[in-house]
Amino acid sequence: MNKLACVVFALASLGIASAQKVAVINSQKAVLDTAEIKKAQVDLETKFKPRQDKIVQLQKDLQTIEGQLQSGKLNAMGEQELRAEGTKKQRDLQRIQQDLQDDVNAERNDILQRSGTRMQEVVKKLAEAKGLDIVVDTTNTVFYKPAFDLTTEAVAEYNKAYPVK
Repeated sequence: MNKLACVVFALASLGIASAQKVAVINSQKAVLDTAEIKKAQVDLETKFKPRQDKIVQLQKDLQTIEGQLQSGKLNAMGEQELRAEGTKKQRDLQRIQQDLQDDVNAERNDILQRSGTRMQEVVKKLAEAKGLDIVVDTTNTVFYKPAFDLTTEAVAEYNKAYPVK
């Protein structure tokens, strides 16, 4: 009797599973392909370009100092002053690089978190409109037919819902 009940339950659950409408999405690609993220990337590059230029200049200055020190044309006092200047510039370079990296990461994470939350809302609305029961991320999927992929539709809906200003 128990075996019969298990078989009936298994068959019933298979019937239910096959009746569900399923889709997949590459969440990461969907977020990164939005117009908002593309604009944010350009904005970040523009915002932090002066600091990046400062880093490049300090690197050039350090190369120049290294070249002067290796030339052997300096007296002891000149070499000592140049080494002190090089040490200061090296510290400045490291501090500026770390500050820049920290600021870029903080802004990027804020943007990605906001966009990720918005994308989830868009996917939920898209799933409801299409009558889907389950939307699975492609990172958790071994195989799926391309017809089940909502990524492109989700990006288009996102761009409509959150147009770039």
